[in-house]
Amino acid sequence: MTATEIRQAFLDFFASKGHVIVPSAPIVIKNDPTLMFTNAGMNQFKSIFLGDEAAKYPRVADTQRCLRVSGKHNDLEEVGIDTYHHTMFEMLGNWSFGDYFKKEAIAWSWELLTEVYKIDIDRLYVTVFEGDVKEGLPKDQEAYDYWKQYLSEDRVLLGNKKDNFWEMGETGPCGPCSEIHYDSRPEAERIKVDGASLVNADDPLVIEIWNNVFMQFNRLKDGSLQPLPAKHVDTGLGFERLVRVLQGKTSNYDTDVFQPLIQFIARKSGKEYKGDAKPGEAGWNDAVAMRVMADHIRAIGFAIADGQLPSNNKAGYVIRRILRRAVRYSYQYLDFKEPFLNQLVPLLAEQFKGVFDELYNQKDFVQKVILEEENAFLRTLGNGISKFNMRVLALNAFNMPIVIEDAKIAPPAFQIDGSFAFELYDTFGFPIDLTELMASERGLTVDIENFNRLLQQQKSRSRTATAIDTGDWVVLKDDDTVEFTGYDETESIAHIIKYRKVKAKGKEQYQIVLDKTPFYAESGGQVGDTGDLVFPDGEVIPVVDTKKENGLIVHYVDKLPENEAIDDALTAIVDNERRESIKNNHSATHLLHAALKQVLGSHVNQKGSLVNADYLRFDFSHFAKVTDDELSEIEAIVNEKVRENIGLKEERYVPYQEAINSGVTALFGEKYGDFVRIITFDDKFSKELCGGTHIKATGHIGFFKITAESAVAAGVRRIEAITGIAAENYINEQSRLVNQLKDLLKNPKDISKSVESLLDENARLKKEIEKSILEKSSGLKNELAQKVEAVNGINFIAQKVQLPNADAVKNLAYQLKDIVPNLFLVLAADIEGKPGLTVMIAENLVKEKNLNAGTIVRELAKEIKGGGGGQPFFATAGGSDVSGIEKALERAKTFIL
Repeated sequence: MTATEIRQAFLDFFASKGHVIVPSAPIVIKNDPTLMFTNAGMNQFKSIFLGDEAAKYPRVADTQRCLRVSGKHNDLEEVGIDTYHHTMFEMLGNWSFGDYFKKEAIAWSWELLTEVYKIDIDRLYVTVFEGDVKEGLPKDQEAYDYWKQYLSEDRVLLGNKKDNFWEMGETGPCGPCSEIHYDSRPEAERIKVDGASLVNADDPLVIEIWNNVFMQFNRLKDGSLQPLPAKHVDTGLGFERLVRVLQGKTSNYDTDVFQPLIQFIARKSGKEYKGDAKPGEAGWNDAVAMRVMADHIRAIGFAIADGQLPSNNKAGYVIRRILRRAVRYSYQYLDFKEPFLNQLVPLLAEQFKGVFDELYNQKDFVQKVILEEENAFLRTLGNGISKFNMRVLALNAFNMPIVIEDAKIAPPAFQIDGSFAFELYDTFGFPIDLTELMASERGLTVDIENFNRLLQQQKSRSRTATAIDTGDWVVLKDDDTVEFTGYDETESIAHIIKYRKVKAKGKEQYQIVLDKTPFYAESGGQVGDTGDLVFPDGEVIPVVDTKKENGLIVHYVDKLPENEAIDDALTAIVDNERRESIKNNHSATHLLHAALKQVLGSHVNQKGSLVNADYLRFDFSHFAKVTDDELSEIEAIVNEKVRENIGLKEERYVPYQEAINSGVTALFGEKYGDFVRIITFDDKFSKELCGGTHIKATGHIGFFKITAESAVAAGVRRIEAITGIAAENYINEQSRLVNQLKDLLKNPKDISKSVESLLDENARLKKEIEKSILEKSSGLKNELAQKVEAVNGINFIAQKVQLPNADAVKNLAYQLKDIVPNLFLVLAADIEGKPGLTVMIAENLVKEKNLNAGTIVRELAKEIKGGGGGQPFFATAGGSDVSGIEKALERAKTFIL
């Protein structure tokens, strides 16, 4: 069976068992502070398991694209080294929400594997939870007995809590699980060693393929377990591993899931893929590099298609790190010195067409983003290699014995400092093994102990910065339905359903859930509402933010109501003035999106947005800077629509497919429900799916003004704009500045020409000053040349000079080098109260006398309480103590005695 047939057989099987087949959620997660990426098939159903949302269907199945790069599930640095872990992978899954349980889940998994896929029963093993005395949990006898109907007891293995008790996190739904393992070893090995002994023993040929999780409990903050009112089934069948089994391979990468990509890479690199190569053998590094590239392009491509661009923080940094690892392997082992990874995108998009069309529909955009990222990283890689080479030169020079004040300094060990290795890793994306390789090629070692210490410190800082201590929900009312009234009103009578304490970055807050709320929760780029909760006794508790967590609207407050008021009816009041400004900016964003498409082209798609009370920010796909003329036209179109005072057309609960068929604009990477809300301002102009709050007519916007246009990432531009009062204030301020400028220029007829004239005059005066400085430098050159002192065959000069800037000192040093042979020059200058040192050494002295300007200037800089460096023949230093200049000049001669 092909991979495509295997996937379809799974979906068809569970459809026949009454499951609704649902689409994959985006790989990039929104509205869940605990996750950046979908890392399991159950993520999109988390709110159901938590009891925050009712299930639409009792049984569902899907194939979900997932991403794992760290933690207990995966280590990025191991991907490509072994044959069965991946960054992006597909998880086939079937779920029951309070419907069937262990009996059906076990029976159907066995039926599918043995009767549909016809897997050899003799190669299958299953595990069940053995129980845990400390937790007071018994053995999962129910699952054990069901499995004995299909397998002999020696193949039904007991597993500990680590392997066979699944938990969503530190708190939340959990329960025992039952894994299915497959033994793919050759028959001769199976005869020698019983496969049962290799289950969950990290054997690459005895692997888990399916996990059936039986959610029975809820883990509380104190660690105790509470039975769930409804029991659920959550299963995950690893698609890539399943294909490997059914296609008779011993590596996931040898299947038709990866081979088209790997063979393309092999062909383009001119190298053969040797998938069976072992570490140290010929072809091993090439094979690892090809596996890394074939794996990583999947994670990168789908993350970008789902809206996550590479960047330097959070989820964007994860994608950039994956991309740079792939580029580094291709550069280091496959000799791709030019961008190549992006060329895999069309092949990948075609492979997943009809399965995950998000990538196919944006393949040109995704490829261009990756191309730009590759170009940027190759430049960074080149800079890092140059920096490494400079460090090696300095290290070699520094390892020469130096005489300072009659004392000889012994050379340090030939070792790359761990802090420098960490800088290469952190700033330039150099994995430590690349630094070690480059060092060993030059006969050096790397201080790994110090590197690991710095790496651990960074990880600890990151964990501390993101640590959140969340308490258990205190439930006041069993009714868990929440009604959002914010589209129609900004004030509602409500009751608190539940609350909990949270602590982050040393600050304690409370999260409150109401049964009815007008507060809009941060979503779709629009910030959350603020306002007040007013209790009957007059107590007012400010709501400082509103967010969504797994579909639940959560109000953030700094304290709880006093006495018994927590059970009383309260009035939830949104800050209406702030809300109105947000609505202005959100509706203006829709008008801007439509205007961009009209002016720049239909390729424009939203890639991110921020809508708050102060301004709006809109990121969109476009591969060139938006010109001033284009910005003016866009601004004019939006303001024309504002003056037309177009009424809002809002449609709620529209079937998703019906909305799409009507030509509405939907956003890539967004997860839409079965029913959606459509916001329209003129059917022929702006029609989008949107859950945000909007004005009743465009005239409320007042005025729209673009304040900035910039690049965000490769192929993504950003426009920032303001509306209403903010736009009015901006125009008034600009007018005030123009009038102020007029006054300063004595009210000229043409301000532009007057400013241009001033700039020309300023440039002329600068040239005259530079000419004067050069003349002064030339005069000093001749004067200093007369002060040469012959020391051991070296022409020595060490003088303080009066020059206005470092460039003038540098120019003087080079002039002296041209007229004084065998020169050893040290110049000191006091530039606006800051001491500076310059060392220039003739190239022949660098070679013959083993002198190094960089090493010497660092020593001299200690006298002025500073530091510096440079090349062996020319180096500079700066400091903070002007009084040390004379001492530095005195010490200069000791380097040549």
